[in-house]
Amino acid sequence: MASELRVNTLKDASGNNSVATSVVFNGTAKAWANINGTSTLSTRDSYNVGSTTDNSTGNYTNNFTSNMVNDGFSVSADSQDATTRTNVHLSFEGQTTSTINTIQYEGGSATDTNRVATMVMGDLA
Repeated sequence: MASELRVNTLKDASGNNSVATSVVFNGTAKAWANINGTSTLSTRDSYNVGSTTDNSTGNYTNNFTSNMVNDGFSVSADSQDATTRTNVHLSFEGQTTSTINTIQYEGGSATDTNRVATMVMGDLA
């Protein structure tokens, strides 16, 4: 017989280290975003990213909805030029507990790209 367990929050055996089930459901990444950085900046989809700021050509900041515990989290990202279908060099220019900033370079110059995907792994505050 199948059963169903409905909970809002999970805790360890000692009642500490709680996590909302939505965090578990959405995977182990604590934040991710897939944005279109050309023309008018737009977000295709995201998790724990409330907004993305277009700082200048190829320079974007993802602003977290829930902060990380510190700025030592790991970031994985990819950027692609839709016209040439080439991957673009991505540079992390700073991260805080509430943001991650990336700059996309192609041929040594900052460039807007069609697809910028960023994923953050670490501990939420």
